[in-house]
This record gives sequence, structure tokens and C-alpha cells, in this order.
Amino acid sequence: MASIFQILGVLLSLAASGYTLSCTHCSSSSDSCTGPNVTCPYGFVCGAIYIEGRVTGTIIFQSYQMACMTQDKCDITGSGTIPQNAKIKMGTSCCATDGCTPPPPSMPQDSSVSNGVACTSCISMDSAYCYSSDKIQCTGDEDRCFLQATKASGQTPKYTAVRGCATKSVCDLGSRSFSSEGVKPDNYVICGSRDGLTTHGAPGQ
Repeated sequence: MASIFQILGVLLSLAASGYTLSCTHCSSSSDSCTGPNVTCPYGFVCGAIYIEGRVTGTIIFQSYQMACMTQDKCDITGSGTIPQNAKIKMGTSCCATDGCTPPPPSMPQDSSVSNGVACTSCISMDSAYCYSSDKIQCTGDEDRCFLQATKASGQTPKYTAVRGCATKSVCDLGSRSFSSEGVKPDNYVICGSRDGLTTHGAPGQ
């Protein structure tokens, strides 16, 4: 049986050599995916990001990605509300052994309690920008106004943009890109405590 000193020696030697994890990299339009293992940068862990879109409670969109992730992005939940009674929810989870599969990410709970913030609400299906005089009242932890612009760079590039309410965690997670079934969307997310948003750097601008 190895002594505590031998175990510590192994751990110290791994740390000194810059030991890194091997993690699965994949994405899909469901709630799971499979793919090859890749070596992560030093200090990263194996992470999963799950995003779903709902309209009147019914899931109409899912995206799941596994990749190397920094630990500050682990175990985050967030949500956003956009026009037509639609809601975006996301969650992240992590694990820290070679080739491990992160547990299913948790999803945030809905809230109908107003928090006093009102945000511009709009959707554009053919542009990386949208604006409207319409407002929605934010609820629960969704106390940020956000704009998300997406460019899907598949065979035929497609632009979309939405504005609404979001949690701070959605803003902190920031812009991200991932491939799913041959389409690579480039997402640009900006947030403000009210509606003072700018769009510099959005996809296609």
C-alpha cells in the first residue's frame, strides 16, 4: 500500500510537470453528445454546457456541448426571456478526471416575481441587430437587458438577433461558438443593467 508521502510525491510530480486532463469534445442539438478526447490546457477541467429554448413551456431548441472549461465556468445556471413568451435556459457542469463525463447540468427555476427592470424586446430573423419600442418586464434573477446576435456560418450564412431580459450568469458566460450538425454559430452577447446597450463587434457588422 502506498504511503501518504508516496501519494504526495506523485501529486507534486504531476503538478510540476504541468499535468493536464483529456476531455471529450463534441456538440449536438440534443441533451447529450459523443466525440473524441483532446488534451486540455493546464488548469482546465472537463465541462458541459446545455442550452434549451422554450415557447409556452415546450422545448423547441436544444444544444449540448462538452469541451475543456475553466473552473470559474462550472456549475452555472442562467436564463433569458425574449418576445412571444419564449425563454432561453442554460446550465453548465464539470468533472475533473481523464475522459470523465460531466453530470447533467441543472436548469434554473422560472419566476413570475417582477424585479423592477424593463428591457427592449425584439426578434430579427435576418439581421445581427434588432430594436423595438416594445418592452417586457423582467422577473426573478433576470435583472439585465441583453442583446444576442448570432451568425450561423453553414452552407448559407444566416443572421438572427434577440433582445430581452437575462440573468447576470448569462452575461458572464459571454460569447461562445460551437459546431452542431455542420453549422457553426458565432454568438455575441452584450448586457446592461438597463437598456444602454451598444452593438459594436456583433457578427456580420
